[in-house]
Amino acid sequence: MISVFKKLSWYFKEQWVRYTLAISALIVVNVLVVIPPTILGEVIDSIQRNQLTSERFTQLVAFFIALIITSYLISFFWDYTLFGRAILLEKKMRTLLMGHFMKMTPSFFGKYRTGDLMARATNDLKAIMMTAGFGILTLVDSTVFMAFIIAIMFFTIDIKLTLAALIPLPIMAFIMQKYGKAIHERFMKAQASFSELNNDTLESIQGVRVIRAFVQEKQDEKRFNQKTEEVFQKNIEVAKLDALFEPTIKVLVGLAYTIGLGYGSYLVITGDITIGKLVSFNVYLGMLIWPMFAVGELINVMQRGNASLDRIDQILSHKPDVSDPDEPQLLKKPETIQFQNLSFRYPNSNQVDLKNINLNINRGETVGVVGITGSGKTTLFRQLLREYPIAEHGELKINGVRIQDLSLDQTREWISHVPQDHILFSKTVRENILFGNHNASDELIYDILETASLREDIDNLPEGLGTLVGESGVTLSGGQKQRVSLARALIKHPEILILDDSLSAVDGKTETKIIEHLKKVRSNKTTFISAHRLSAVQHADQIIVLENGEIVEHGTHDELMKRQGWYYTQFVIQRMEGGN
Repeated sequence: MISVFKKLSWYFKEQWVRYTLAISALIVVNVLVVIPPTILGEVIDSIQRNQLTSERFTQLVAFFIALIITSYLISFFWDYTLFGRAILLEKKMRTLLMGHFMKMTPSFFGKYRTGDLMARATNDLKAIMMTAGFGILTLVDSTVFMAFIIAIMFFTIDIKLTLAALIPLPIMAFIMQKYGKAIHERFMKAQASFSELNNDTLESIQGVRVIRAFVQEKQDEKRFNQKTEEVFQKNIEVAKLDALFEPTIKVLVGLAYTIGLGYGSYLVITGDITIGKLVSFNVYLGMLIWPMFAVGELINVMQRGNASLDRIDQILSHKPDVSDPDEPQLLKKPETIQFQNLSFRYPNSNQVDLKNINLNINRGETVGVVGITGSGKTTLFRQLLREYPIAEHGELKINGVRIQDLSLDQTREWISHVPQDHILFSKTVRENILFGNHNASDELIYDILETASLREDIDNLPEGLGTLVGESGVTLSGGQKQRVSLARALIKHPEILILDDSLSAVDGKTETKIIEHLKKVRSNKTTFISAHRLSAVQHADQIIVLENGEIVEHGTHDELMKRQGWYYTQFVIQRMEGGN
């Protein structure tokens, strides 16, 4: 159970001053709280012996009021400090988790689904925060506070009576240990089930158009209800154990009261203790109720926190597939890009996805990459983007330096990538375009809009550049989303631009305009264009045709047309269909 504190020791060491002050203040309050029952017993005995004067009574009342005010002020301090540190831990861990997500590669996100990661970043972090706050409180109250009360009962009232009344404590410790193990197991299952529900809900919301198009609303609702019921049942299993804590402790506390009252009355009759001490003893027994409950709450919170921390540690233990070298080399600009006999296989793949790629690209060239679906076009680009570990065989070099010897920040700073799946944020058009260059002026934005053939579309939107695009750009058409993504990439003025089938949703006329604009603004920068419409790459300095991860044709448009291979056949077919 205490292992969760060991796992969080790094944070407690970092915040040891604050935690020391908070725990010290909490202990001081606990000491102050155990004083009144002793005084109460003395007052009762003084009344019984007719020894209580008005002056003494006034002093005691003033002392009680001073105790209350002091306890209030110190309680505010420890409460604010302790729970403030717990909230800070949640913030730190959420920041750590988000930073970790940003470093992860596609293989990580292929293993963990979005809903699961969201559940860990919300529910699990909340459970850890409770451990660092309420868990520390219950730990102190179930140990130090309980020890204070028992010590005072032991030394100021009667040893035999105290020992008799504490007989239920070992029983409670044994039962709580059993409950704790069961809660850990059930809470882990409940959190995993919630992750599944979270992920399914996210998919349903994102795919609501598809669900409606295929009239699957009732089936999706049925599936959601089944998942909800599963989460409900798993949490009910946890709640059943939670519900056992309070009655179990009440029974044991009631047993302690019965022993204390019965045996205490006997000791009063025999003259071993006074009535005042018996009253004080029973008040202390009442004060023991919370520490006993705190034991149960401590085990509950610790096991939940431990389970959640294990789930977070499972995520943080994943190392990124691609990382910076120990001593990265620095380059000013990518003058040349060289693929030298490069072969690549995806993790857990049984086949080689790129085979013996040889390609030399000079700065300012445009490279067209074509081929059937699944031929390896996107996989080729991912080598430049460094989304996966370096290739099995061969090298990818920039200016003669292996790409793995360069820092990730440097290589990615050179590149703007417009992927097949266009991700737009739920912000305005302007904010989406400025994503990679926040300091760009409106004049530059409009120049970029002209390049992307988007100026007229933006002018027709209700708020122009200030129009909200909605979730994932839902208010824009497919072609508009592609061109906003293109504008976002171009506004960085990247050294390397990768267009991965990024013009598929625009018509041929618009595509021609965009290509003409790109030829002008990218004359001294390197551009990669992947497309199914060959008219998009017709102007390229180099064109490669990929088939099953291999380059089967390589040359300019005119050279490939003369060879009358796959490129020639596709170009003729598309021309006959009006594809250019």
